[in-house]
Amino acid sequence: MVASFPAAGAGDLIRLDAATKSFTPRGGQTFHALRGISLSVPAGDFLAVLGKSGSGKSTLLNLIAGLDRPTSGEVHAAGADLSRLSENKLAQWRGGNLGVVFQFFQLLPTLTVAENIMLAMDFVAKIPAAQRRARARDLLQLVGLADQSAKLPSALSGGQQQRAAIARALANDPPIVLADEPTGNLDSETAAAVAELFHGLIDQGKTLLIVTHDENLARRAHRVIQLKDGAIVADERKAANGR
Repeated sequence: MVASFPAAGAGDLIRLDAATKSFTPRGGQTFHALRGISLSVPAGDFLAVLGKSGSGKSTLLNLIAGLDRPTSGEVHAAGADLSRLSENKLAQWRGGNLGVVFQFFQLLPTLTVAENIMLAMDFVAKIPAAQRRARARDLLQLVGLADQSAKLPSALSGGQQQRAAIARALANDPPIVLADEPTGNLDSETAAAVAELFHGLIDQGKTLLIVTHDENLARRAHRVIQLKDGAIVADERKAANGR
């Protein structure tokens, strides 16, 4: 069973309060990856995070995903204070509330596309077992891959694999979807199609936070923040549709 967490309030679905993250290698000098980040993201928002390598983008994503803990400050998401959850509770929280899309797809090569999506449901048990195959079929229909469900990932193009990865991220109907350079390995035409798919998730009530170097993808976001040396140096809210 998935642990029950309080529903997010009417305000922010994600909130960081003066969150810092520092790393000190043994015998080395402390590196401050994030420096006192305060950030609020309301439900239904589409946020793009920009910045050069080493600016703290991936660390920010890891804090929101509960994969890293802040050195100081707090991280709240989907009704939970991630700073205070045990590792077991964090895993349960991620399973029910978070979908992640990676740059390199991370589909299991020995499972079919449909099986990859169903496995995500099997791990969490949020979706009843009798409904999982039909849900996988519906998600593949959503991303335009209904006719590819029985194929192995290796038989798909890069763009198709990324769309399959998006379907897998949606397997347990999470309120939050995080993506780390999701168009980084795609050609411009395929990247534009994936960006359009991401934008469509907002219509389903999802909240998206995407780390990207893709300016075309960032232009579709409702809001763009810029990180530099672990701090937010720009925060721009755009027109509601972001298209």
